Amino acid sequence: MVPPFARKDDEMDDPHFGPRSKTCILKRWQMTTRTWREASRRAAARGSRASGARAGCRRALRRYVGRAALYLALTVLFNCEAGAADKLRLGVQKTGTFAWELAIISERGLDRKAGLDIEVTELASPEAAKIALMGGAADMILGDWLWVARQRNRGRLLVFAPYSTALGAVMVPAASPIADLAGLKGKNIAVAGGPLDKSWLLLQALAHESDLDIAAQANIIYGAPTLLYQKAANGEADATLNYWNFCVALESRGFRRLIGMDEVERRLGAKGPVAMVGYVFGEEFARTHAAALSRFFKIAAEAKDILAHSSADWEKTAQRIGIAGEAELALYRQTYTDGIPRRPVAEEAADARALYRILAKIGGPDLAGNATELDEGTFYQSTEMVPQEH
Repeated sequence: MVPPFARKDDEMDDPHFGPRSKTCILKRWQMTTRTWREASRRAAARGSRASGARAGCRRALRRYVGRAALYLALTVLFNCEAGAADKLRLGVQKTGTFAWELAIISERGLDRKAGLDIEVTELASPEAAKIALMGGAADMILGDWLWVARQRNRGRLLVFAPYSTALGAVMVPAASPIADLAGLKGKNIAVAGGPLDKSWLLLQALAHESDLDIAAQANIIYGAPTLLYQKAANGEADATLNYWNFCVALESRGFRRLIGMDEVERRLGAKGPVAMVGYVFGEEFARTHAAALSRFFKIAAEAKDILAHSSADWEKTAQRIGIAGEAELALYRQTYTDGIPRRPVAEEAADARALYRILAKIGGPDLAGNATELDEGTFYQSTEMVPQEH
């Protein structure tokens, strides 16, 4: 759990997240009172004037200081209200890359500088994140645009903003005789997610082009990514379709890629790397929190850039996720960096529409309902989404 962001006394003047209680006004008033007392003592010490003149001076000083104190208190009060940080509640998987980036945001104080109060809830799985979002326990999660499109078809107006183009792959042991998709016939294939998982549907679509029905001609084992990683490592599956970070872990243990999902996308017609995974949030939330989202996307892009270029931060990440070998860490870093979205949202959406048509045919009504085209409102249009090249 990301700890609450404590504020020090010397941070009270920071305009990005000004004080939130009347304590700040009290402190200012006490400071003003001390100033008035000191001024009174100095006036009395001069003692060369008549007592009437001294009394008049004191009365004038009191009026002046009183007005100044009132003005100062009102100014601080308005700053307290205006400077309050915007809260953003995030549902995050503890071991996911989103957690890595949020750690950098917290450690570098990027959230405070952006005037954001980020509240993180750690969740065990992507399904738990979806439940949190739909139940109102989170404002934003990571998900895929296919799920967002399915929700929009059901009247639940969610939107998607690209997060990563990094995708998984079909992994097989180094010594496996399986050389292509046809070699998967009759094999035990472990698939992360479920029957409607985006990568699984795309893989089936590509196999159909070669008259291969993998779902019917192989033994499919669905399960959580971590569980299926263990099954693959223990030799309990002939092939595994898993998320990219688990594929990297398998690769470091001697597994090889039969086919990567990025290649599957290209062979199905995508013109560039497609961000299947993205930030997911409500359309109404986007309308009412546009400024806060804009600031969040800016610091999220900054965190990605830091992580892509900072070896020190990767060493910290390695400790968090338990990576000991330099070769495995290098694979993680390269895959993560390559997966940072660089294309305009319009290009991402165009490729998503092309892939959706294919997925709708494979998934049928359970996936797309009666919609054969991707809902035009699926992608959140924001200029803050594409990090700058360096």
